Amino acid sequence: MGAVIVAVAILISLYSLNKFLCFWCKSKVCLVGKTALITGGASGIGYQTALTLASKGCRVIIADVTDTKNAVQCTIEKTHNNNVIGKHLDLALFKSVRDLAENINLTEPRLDILINNAGIGDVNICYTEDGLERTMQINYFGHFLLTHLLLDLLKKSSPSRIVFTSSIIAYFSTLNLEQLNPKPEYFSSIYGIFGTYSASKLMMAFAAKMFGKKLIGTGVTANSFNPGGSRTNIFFKDIKSYRDVSKIFLGLLAWLLGKSAEEGAQTLIYLAHADEVKDITGKYFMEGKRFPAPVILRNNEYCQELWDRSVLYTKLEPHEVKC
Repeated sequence: MGAVIVAVAILISLYSLNKFLCFWCKSKVCLVGKTALITGGASGIGYQTALTLASKGCRVIIADVTDTKNAVQCTIEKTHNNNVIGKHLDLALFKSVRDLAENINLTEPRLDILINNAGIGDVNICYTEDGLERTMQINYFGHFLLTHLLLDLLKKSSPSRIVFTSSIIAYFSTLNLEQLNPKPEYFSSIYGIFGTYSASKLMMAFAAKMFGKKLIGTGVTANSFNPGGSRTNIFFKDIKSYRDVSKIFLGLLAWLLGKSAEEGAQTLIYLAHADEVKDITGKYFMEGKRFPAPVILRNNEYCQELWDRSVLYTKLEPHEVKC
């Protein structure tokens, strides 16, 4: 009985600490006349970000692989901003990424905010039609390609911002160059899919660093952030494929200690529009504060090799590499 009381006390303390440390964006900046594109904007922290930006008068484009009609309708109803639209985007298909980018470049006169947020944490081993491991392509490579294809419009609209959703798990990645697109035998190792997931989130922090560095002087900034563990639909969908014990444990932990989607979105919202970070680029954020990026990203030669291989894997043509 005593052990149960201690366990409950620890959980309550952790929950209280989590709430106390949770950052809330208090920026009052008006976004009328601005346009934002949010991948994965139909649910979770992407949807909460769409709600907030729309409430500030921003034109919001919700890009998602799921049907965006409900998210668009709910955003319009809650914010009274009719300037919200949905677009289909399947990050597991480079053709879909290219189709969206072409559509945006042809139909949108400006793009002020690009939020690369969509992601999965599925434990199933799978490769896409483009020949890449699915988690890596959806979480990272698709966003790397999309960002390049929209850079001209972002530069034209400057000052503009790019935000990449990373994760605390990026700090535990042991990524090497071969693991950018791991072979099937990799998944029988000790790292397995969790190694690929952490690698994909490390690469989102990497993308922010490299785009931030290469875009200096263009008026376009790029940063990444850790949203913290959030109780989102995506999280609970992904843990369905876990073993029963793991599923119960992770689900319980998320409900007890995890953030709500609204709480998890606060640093993202902050980076997307607050004046305090308008001139900051290439950095990693947690709870609204700059935080040292994973040590592995301090090696500039290694980062350049990751960049070159990313260009190769996404099949970018030389004229499409805008920075």
